Amino acid sequence: MIFNLEYLCGEMEKEITVVTVYAESTPNPAAMKFVASTMLLNQGSVEYLNAEQAVDCPLAQQLFNFDGVASVFIASNFVTVNKKPDFDWFDLMPILRQFIKSYLESGEKIFLLAEIKNKKSEIVEGNIENKIIQALDEYVKPAVEQDGGAIHFKSFHDGVVTLILKGSCSGCPSSLITLKAGIERLLTQLIPEVVEVVAEEV
Repeated sequence: MIFNLEYLCGEMEKEITVVTVYAESTPNPAAMKFVASTMLLNQGSVEYLNAEQAVDCPLAQQLFNFDGVASVFIASNFVTVNKKPDFDWFDLMPILRQFIKSYLESGEKIFLLAEIKNKKSEIVEGNIENKIIQALDEYVKPAVEQDGGAIHFKSFHDGVVTLILKGSCSGCPSSLITLKAGIERLLTQLIPEVVEVVAEEV
């Protein structure tokens, strides 16, 4: 019997591609975090509010085909999905988890572009702005990503820091508490020029 070794190796490689995906609740009842055992995005994060915005991301585009999906947020090794009000996670969660797992195991591209364009908040003018961004990256970013979201610096003017809330942070009932009791308190202590922190949702 003659074996095609190249074919067998190819089949074995296909079988080895196993991805684990588990769902994790977030402080936002409308958002669910789906954590994968593989990296989806090496740096930064992207958020899509509709299928039209997701032209460069086939994974997000296909997620919008499911009834109930309001937005898709992707960062490092997780996808955060925000649902529409009339839908329940009890119905949505297992379907979306299985779809994301199957998609990642299929080997299909997550992004069509080699490099995802992120709004790089690091490139700003002004020493105060840089201090704010550094503080956010060091103290806020890890905790927020743990909850399936992201907070980006937008501007600093007359003592007021404006941040953009994404992923599970967007529309979260507890985000105002986090913003005022957490982030505002932190920034005003570290940077005397900061007097207030406000949020601008995408």
